[in-house]
Amino acid sequence: MSPTSSPPTSPAHADFAPGFRGAVLRGGDAGFDAARVVFNGRAADTPPALIARCVDEDDVAAALRYASARDLPVAVRGGGHGADGYAMPGGALVLDLSGMREITVDPRTRTVRAQAGVVLGELDAATQEHGLVVPSGTVTTTGIAGLTLGGGIGHLMRRFGATVDNLLACEMITVDGRKVHADEMENPDLFWALRGGGGNFGVVTAFEYRAHTLGPEVVSGQIVFPGEQAAAVLSKLHPFMADAPRELGLGTTLTVAPPLPGLPEEVHGKPVLILIPCHTGPRGDAEEIIGRLTALGTPVLDTVGPTTWLKTNSMLDAVVPYGRRTTVRGGYLATLGEAVVDTLVERLAAVPDAPGTMSTINVWSLGGAISEDVGEDATAFSRKGASWLWECAPVWTERVHDASFDEWAEATRSALSPYTLPNAYTNLTQDMGEAWRRGVFGSAAKYRRLAEVKAVWDPRNLLRHNKNMTPAAGE
Repeated sequence: MSPTSSPPTSPAHADFAPGFRGAVLRGGDAGFDAARVVFNGRAADTPPALIARCVDEDDVAAALRYASARDLPVAVRGGGHGADGYAMPGGALVLDLSGMREITVDPRTRTVRAQAGVVLGELDAATQEHGLVVPSGTVTTTGIAGLTLGGGIGHLMRRFGATVDNLLACEMITVDGRKVHADEMENPDLFWALRGGGGNFGVVTAFEYRAHTLGPEVVSGQIVFPGEQAAAVLSKLHPFMADAPRELGLGTTLTVAPPLPGLPEEVHGKPVLILIPCHTGPRGDAEEIIGRLTALGTPVLDTVGPTTWLKTNSMLDAVVPYGRRTTVRGGYLATLGEAVVDTLVERLAAVPDAPGTMSTINVWSLGGAISEDVGEDATAFSRKGASWLWECAPVWTERVHDASFDEWAEATRSALSPYTLPNAYTNLTQDMGEAWRRGVFGSAAKYRRLAEVKAVWDPRNLLRHNKNMTPAAGE
């Protein structure tokens, strides 16, 4: 069990929820500005009205009863990593769960219980103490709550499935302050919706996961090809991964090369393609298949080798620094055909040039467990027809560059739209509007079911600071 990191308590506020024990922060209070920092720095442009830093689930229940009695919409902050900045919207009442960080690992049953404030790095550290892992994301500062409720993809998805495929139960506080449990037997419709439907239904305070034996050693790293080889290498990846074992996870990144250690100086500032393999099977198998992957071109840098799972699942932290300005677009692809590859390369060439930026177009290989082991209708999370996931994710520092990066990201989305499926992984793209939200879950029937569950648990739509759906009764 990891120590619980509770926020500092504050004096009771007569105008806030009776019995609330955590800190209640408003503009001008000590700690307010620090508490409102989230991954997307653009959220800092407009501060929330109030941040209620919950100590435990009783605090969450008290705050929700307060909001419900006044018909106040509520935003929820777990790890605060969501690209939209919904964790800290301007003028909102924010329930901050980031102090709720308890983790319990049962190595005998290989189950893990984690509170909603836990981030991936903490979850990995706790499970690796027992030689276990919960399939999750790829950046240690990502909160498990938002990641899980949106689906959850990462290096292990081809072997063990999405995070929601390994979710056993949720503990949730309803908008009127009741504590409920959801799993396959108890509140099964709610449990179905929580596995991909986001924070639309209640405030989940704890998650129970199935863990898998893994580590500490895996084989991973980066294979860097110069930009002139990018199209040729990308065009070979679809047939390569179609035959690859589940033990091989693969991310790819198109970017302008930073001055990485070992990268030839003549490549700095030039377009590159970076393959990011992670092999979790036997060492001999890893050497053989990653050797073939490397041979798809002539790399200028190859760092792949034996390492630990903890190092593997933190190696992308540097390219997504917390608190910078960002915008994200993304979607699913059925294949990496010539037209898709050409479009990806062309869009990298069009990226705005501004100081303090790190712009990437990432493409992740699906298949294996995430595509084959769980039926499309078994969870709200959709993966139907998807072999790849693309994500356009620029990061910059100055507000003056907002418009140029927004335009580039939107133009990238538009250019890839003829090849992008209507369903999507909602966590790796910003909200595209009502029509988009109706398509991302894979079918009209799934969206209707989600709207019906929403009507049962949040009929007034108080939980609307998310990729929101209208309760069925209100349609």
